[in-house]
Amino acid sequence: MAQQSTETDWVSRFADEVIAEAERRAPGKMTSGASAPGPADASAPVIVCASGLSPSGPIHLGNLREVMTPHLVADEIRRRGYTVRHLISWDDYDRYRKVPAGVAGIDESWAEHIGKPLTSVPAPAGSAYPNWAEHFKAAMIEALAEMGVEYDGISQTERYTSGAYREQVLHAMRHRAKIDGILGQYRTKKGPAKKSQKPVDEAELEAAEGSGAASEDDGSGGSSGYFPYKPYCGQCEKDLTTVTAYDDETTELSYTCTACGFGETVRLSEFDRGKLVWKVDWPMRWAYEGVVFEPSGVDHSSPGSSFVVGGQIVREVFDGAQPIGPMYAFVGISGMAKMSSSKGGVPTPGDALKIMEAPLLRWLYARRKPNQSFKIAFDQEIQRLYDEWDKLAGKVADGAAQPADEAAYVRAVGTAAGPLPTTPRPLPYRTLASVMDITAGHDEQTLRILSDLDPDKPVTSLDETRPRLDRAEYWITTQVPADQRTIVRDEPDKELLATLDEQARGSLRLLLDGLDEHWSLDGLTTLVYGVPKVQAGLEPDAKPTPELKAAQRAFFALLYHLLVGRDTGPRLPTLLLAVGADRVRKLLGG
Repeated sequence: MAQQSTETDWVSRFADEVIAEAERRAPGKMTSGASAPGPADASAPVIVCASGLSPSGPIHLGNLREVMTPHLVADEIRRRGYTVRHLISWDDYDRYRKVPAGVAGIDESWAEHIGKPLTSVPAPAGSAYPNWAEHFKAAMIEALAEMGVEYDGISQTERYTSGAYREQVLHAMRHRAKIDGILGQYRTKKGPAKKSQKPVDEAELEAAEGSGAASEDDGSGGSSGYFPYKPYCGQCEKDLTTVTAYDDETTELSYTCTACGFGETVRLSEFDRGKLVWKVDWPMRWAYEGVVFEPSGVDHSSPGSSFVVGGQIVREVFDGAQPIGPMYAFVGISGMAKMSSSKGGVPTPGDALKIMEAPLLRWLYARRKPNQSFKIAFDQEIQRLYDEWDKLAGKVADGAAQPADEAAYVRAVGTAAGPLPTTPRPLPYRTLASVMDITAGHDEQTLRILSDLDPDKPVTSLDETRPRLDRAEYWITTQVPADQRTIVRDEPDKELLATLDEQARGSLRLLLDGLDEHWSLDGLTTLVYGVPKVQAGLEPDAKPTPELKAAQRAFFALLYHLLVGRDTGPRLPTLLLAVGADRVRKLLGG
């Protein structure tokens, strides 16, 4: 993809900054394979972008922004020919904080595990995975694969328990006074008040919740002094421990557990059952991995929070550099039905991918700057969203899209590795949803209707319309309430037909007389809008007047009542095609 204007395209702007920062850190060593044949120089430094996710429960669409922001930037850098690595740090060694509401297969008995590492908590009943963390990681891993997100996953449980961070832990303990002094500068500074949790219809999913724990204890307190390390108890496995003594020379550490009363003395140079507190752990990782870009949510960017404090700690303690770290805003959800698979008000990327294709979901994150909030629609708004997406696709194909819009589209439909799978025949989502609503998933009837949409280029197989067709069907069956579903009448409403005046009867005759000639989606659109015009003595292409619009609304309401027994329903041209000409004639008294 050609480099876009940095004034209009946020991804390119951050890619420019990240490459410049990588060059500053390693002067003269950064190379791009884009300007010369062959791969990029294998000896050149790898540019590291990072994300952090805590599998403490369902990983939701707010958390996805923690991944998509660096993914898009890393992918742009990769397109330019540089060697880049996108790390996703699974914070599965975090403590289990609470029993989440509405998760199938658990009950209040899981509260006994509060304080243990997430990888030591049993998975929900019936899970195929060995522990809590793996259970919730699995759904996210599957969604990221569908979205084409290339990354290196790092388990913090594996990192800590294997001793990979041992030298960093000992280093932090040796410099605990300096760390305590830095933290002390911020302990009296209060961040913004927490937002109240809104109902799922208006939920703002705070992406920062998935990146570490901004409110976690920083290790302060205790009469024995400050220690930036928290052991997990050797008896109950919980982190409700207090370090009572530490010897820098021998690395002997003593702790007691307030949960079970257990205590022991260990050599930290050999002990791997614990972790640095979050505000020290995060900057340690920046230095350890050489992270150049890692965004963070609102709670990590307020005064005294993890990102702000971490910048000072990484420089003064770990001799590293703070990454470029834009703050990202909330992701909202509109209209998610209660019957959704993710209970407790936290829709996941997997939930979204059941009703929308992966490129569309990618586009929602690509088209907005990180500091701009946006909503993901599970209600009727998804139909308008798909219309907007299809319109953009047409503009890109015609070369008429604005540069920033085209850049977001290109990033949505593919990555540096190639294009994502797409629907071969992308019919309008609202049309597919209406058809699936009426046919209730009956393949033969669905194919009949879809083949009638454009007689000059009929759909010959439902596979042409997949996966979009399947996404529309899932949306109709799970997100549209039963009382809003479309049920076509079996028999004519003889009572209503008998009460119609001559004007109404005339409108029905005009419609029925034109069915055969207009039997396509475009033809029926012209017909249903044209009947009131003809009755008013106007040409079929006449511009609507207020009186004409009122006549059209009355005509449409009459058709809906006679066909589905309601004032409204799917778009009438689609409904007529779905019902079929013979049945339309029967229900309209023809």
